[in-house]
Amino acid sequence: MTLQGTRRKVTYVATYEAFAFLFGTLGFFGFSDSSLERAGALAVFGSLFAVTWNFTYNALFERWESKRTTRGRGFGRRVLHALGFEVGFLLVLMPAAAWWLEISYLHSFALNLGLNVFFLVYTFAFTWCFDRVFGLPASAE
Repeated sequence: MTLQGTRRKVTYVATYEAFAFLFGTLGFFGFSDSSLERAGALAVFGSLFAVTWNFTYNALFERWESKRTTRGRGFGRRVLHALGFEVGFLLVLMPAAAWWLEISYLHSFALNLGLNVFFLVYTFAFTWCFDRVFGLPASAE
């Protein structure tokens, strides 16, 4: 089954975020002195931002990808995709986590860096699995 266009993006984001919310809540809770409720609220914010960022980032990435002469999604392109997403996400979530969890920016940076390393691997693996199940987008074929 091959998904394309908006349907592909919505399916990708919804599936990705369902797991990301669970992992984010557990990460914020496990590595801060915050309550599960505060960690969950931050994960909700993170998920809402991530949905917007994910949709926007993937659209921009696919536009860039469609202009490349090399087709397909090899290892390097997948790493670039995952790194770009995570860096953009870190720039927003780090100050938000420091404020909401009432932790220092250094603690927030360390917490977010740990989550980013986790999500970097998760994003890479999830996208690879998603492409295996639903096929490559038209931009990579």
